[in-house]
Order: sequence, then C-alpha cells, then structure tokens
Amino acid sequence: MDNFNQQKKDILSKNDKSSIGGWDKKIVKLCEKINKLPDYYTNSSCAGRTALIIDKDEKQEGLFVKMHHELLSLEKLKKDLNEVLKLKKTIRFKQEACILHVSCKTLSDAQKLYDNAKLAGWKRSGIIATGRRFVVELNSTEKLEFPIIASGKILVDDNFLKAVIKKSNENMKKSWEKIVRLEKLI
Repeated sequence: MDNFNQQKKDILSKNDKSSIGGWDKKIVKLCEKINKLPDYYTNSSCAGRTALIIDKDEKQEGLFVKMHHELLSLEKLKKDLNEVLKLKKTIRFKQEACILHVSCKTLSDAQKLYDNAKLAGWKRSGIIATGRRFVVELNSTEKLEFPIIASGKILVDDNFLKAVIKKSNENMKKSWEKIVRLEKLI
C-alpha cells in the first residue's frame, strides 16, 4: 500500500477528537463523499458555529465557554450570556463559517478540489504543500466577532442581540448552502 493510502486509512480509522464528539450534521454528506474518492480524505471539518469565548490573545484550552452548531434564538443567547456573566471575564461573541481540510494525493488533485470550492463560493481557500502531502484548506467568509461582555455586564441591548442573531443565522445558512454546492460539484 502506498504512503497516501496508508495515511488515509490511519486518519479515517482514528476516533473523533472534535469538541462536539462527531461530525457536524450539515457537513457529514460532503465529508463522506470526499472520503469515498481514492485520491482524497478529510482531516477536519466544521459546518460553522457560534460561540462565546473568553477574550485572550493566545489560544488555550477552555476558552470556548458556550458553542452551538445550529441556528440561534434570542432566548438561547440570553440564557448563555446570563450563565457566562458569572465568570467575571471579558467575553467575545464569535460566529465562524464552515471550514474543511482535505488531504490530496497529488497537486493536480488538490487543484481540482480548490477550483470546485471556488465555484461553490468558498472564497478563503488555499493549497498547503508539505513534504509529505498536499492539503486543501477550504474556508467560507461569513463571520462575526465582537466583545459582548466586559466588567460583569452585557455590553449590548436586546435590539442589538436580535440583529446579531439575524445576521449570524443568515451567515450559517450561507455556509450550509456552500457545503451543499460543493457536494454537488464533487
């Protein structure tokens, strides 16, 4: 068995290490379709998420205090904010678009996937070449991020929260549409 096929077998047989303990429902079909192709396999994926995170300059464990991979409601966000207030920390609201990392057997394979992703609307994407493999990093562009709690107080009113939820949910839906478009192009 060649090196690429062995890496694919090893990666796809590992237990899931994601924070949600499995693939996002909205991206499963795309990942399965890619993994059935002989010259590709997925390394990581996220269909998009909203989160409340502790505001820190560097990444570290435990920064994500609330996370959702589905659409938000005003009631859910307010409940989360009231729970997070108890931490007495500066908290950021963060909505992130879909992201997908795919290992490819050859540079030509990577270019084909990259081209299809661009056609499907994944604008922030690129090919990463290492000594061992080619990885296509596919990113969509829909995101929001801003401070929402500071000094033990919620910084915005309900009208602002309603606007944020509306925009965040629109962004999530756009990300999910791009996942479906890419799945159709592969």
